[in-house]
Amino acid sequence: MAAPGSRIGKKAKNEDFYKAIVLLDDPKTCYSFFCDVCTQTELRAMEQRFEVARLLTQGMVYNDILERTGASSATISRVARSLNDSGGGYDFVFGRMKNDGEL
Repeated sequence: MAAPGSRIGKKAKNEDFYKAIVLLDDPKTCYSFFCDVCTQTELRAMEQRFEVARLLTQGMVYNDILERTGASSATISRVARSLNDSGGGYDFVFGRMKNDGEL
């Protein structure tokens, strides 16, 4: 975690930011927070990547995902790599959503 008043470099992470996200307890508050910290373009890009991940997890093929979401093939490939190589963030979220009946 960065000390108060210290700069956060481009590669450093600010744990307080992620702790703040965990405090968001409903979609409306979460959306409001992300509207404050992201541009609309950034927010739409994250939403699109999430939708691509959901569709890939459901077994949809690249061309159908491209048509349905408008995501580029590069974005779809990047998300697919994340699903295969990441620390399991998507898997965790999708597993929890499935358990909660939201997926």
